[in-house]
Amino acid sequence: MRQRPMRQHLLGLLPERLVLVHGPRDPGALYLSFDDGPHPEHTPRLLDLLGEHGARASFFLVGQRVERYPALVERIVAEGHAVGNHSYSHPLFRQLDLRAQLDEVERTDRLLADFDRSGPPRFRPPRGDLSLSLLLAFARRGRNLAYWSYDSLDYQSRPSAELAARLERHPPEDGDVLLMHDDSDCAAQVLARLLPAWRGAGRSLRALPPVAA
Repeated sequence: MRQRPMRQHLLGLLPERLVLVHGPRDPGALYLSFDDGPHPEHTPRLLDLLGEHGARASFFLVGQRVERYPALVERIVAEGHAVGNHSYSHPLFRQLDLRAQLDEVERTDRLLADFDRSGPPRFRPPRGDLSLSLLLAFARRGRNLAYWSYDSLDYQSRPSAELAARLERHPPEDGDVLLMHDDSDCAAQVLARLLPAWRGAGRSLRALPPVAA
């Protein structure tokens, strides 16, 4: 079994209604997630690729980019993907006090409500930077934090072939939430190689399930 980072292990001990690290562990299920978009060049290519293979995903969007590229957010939702909150400006959360962190969350909540009115979206903190004060604030509000259980490392400027080979050597397990990014072409290059094999093996490529009421 693959060793998980200590932070993900500890967060995984909390109730899923507060912090989601894994998706439902249905046989073959894999939950794709992308941070830092939407991007006018890379997100459309990624959506084309996902559509070609019948895959669904969760897109954790930066509010400033939602404002700049609303048509891309409309397309994400129209094609059956989930949208999540990834802050308004993607700052270093550890440098902000709690009120400033919540302002980042709330501002993007209001933007995303124009595209998906199903309720407050899941929130993924930039760089996974989560303080105890923010965790407690979310617990009081009944809000859900979304993490990941498998890091693709696609932000490390490694060759896409190297990252794809790593995923092939150590494949995600059932229920894993795969962290990727759509602000470069790396994720699309990796998935162009892996999606056909995953679908051929019967894997179900999913967005994260809706937040439980």
